[in-house]
Amino acid sequence: MSGPSRLLIGLAAIMGACGVMLAAAAAHLPDASRLASASSMLLFHACAAIATVSVADRAIVHAKIGIVAAASFVIAASLFAGDLTLRQYAGHGLFPMAAPTGGTLLILSWVALAVAAMWPKR
Repeated sequence: MSGPSRLLIGLAAIMGACGVMLAAAAAHLPDASRLASASSMLLFHACAAIATVSVADRAIVHAKIGIVAAASFVIAASLFAGDLTLRQYAGHGLFPMAAPTGGTLLILSWVALAVAAMWPKR
């Protein structure tokens, strides 16, 4: 397994841990629906990133496109969740349109994975 693949799996594992922490916080804080959404995005996309790295490393999908999709899952879910979490605790977001930008990048990441799955292997 390559260095970038190991890094992506490590980052996805951290995303998973953060997702569990945010779920716990959402369960114990009043009006914490933003944290529940942030938690879900991190947990779902941590699994997606790990699975994508796995199939890319095994050449089940186009490897380069798959790794780009996995990296995009990590970046986009972190951006989305980070914005919602900051809004919950600090009362402001990362920057204007941060969560929608992360959400759009998540959609594009899924499309990239679909392309990676359909791209002919060499």
